[in-house]
Amino acid sequence: MNSSITSKELQHSAHEHAHDEEGSKMFGFTVFLLSETFIFLGFFTAYVVYKTTLPNWLPPGVSGLETKDPAINTVILVSSSFVIYLAERALARHDLTKFRQFLALTIAMGSYFLVGQAIEWSHLSFGFTTGVFGGMFYLLTGFHSLHVLTGILLQIIVFGRSFIPGNYDTGHFGINATSVFWHFVDVIWIVLFVLIYIWQ
Repeated sequence: MNSSITSKELQHSAHEHAHDEEGSKMFGFTVFLLSETFIFLGFFTAYVVYKTTLPNWLPPGVSGLETKDPAINTVILVSSSFVIYLAERALARHDLTKFRQFLALTIAMGSYFLVGQAIEWSHLSFGFTTGVFGGMFYLLTGFHSLHVLTGILLQIIVFGRSFIPGNYDTGHFGINATSVFWHFVDVIWIVLFVLIYIWQ
């Protein structure tokens, strides 16, 4: 009887330790995201200041940006936040099949966005060195695309680890952190889309 109680107490203690460790990791990850937020806020501020103060904002011969394809990419990227949430919920129910399906779909949607971004860049008539607008455009969209790529790589790692037996029995920090990062990437893009494509 005593050994049974001791075993339960040890399991409870191990679970509490794992929970505390996961909480510490998430706190550190949140601090990281806050630092990234301030970097993007600095870029956003610079973009607004330049746009509202420079007399010749757009490069010569450029009257504006095409919005149809970027709008489609935006819908797909923002929708992927809901899909990764479904993946998160599936894992919470220990449904690895649904988890992998939703996560694979999120990866595909993020990849579609990156391909769409690359296609848009290849058709633009201005480059990184074409005035302040060109520099800011490629800096903002390129830096964001780097974050999208990072998010996709994190999802691939989390997806792969789902095939390790018992990997998610002690905690879900990997998918939780990846999901938060993906939501962050989506919110940043919404702001970028408004600043660059809507506010022309």
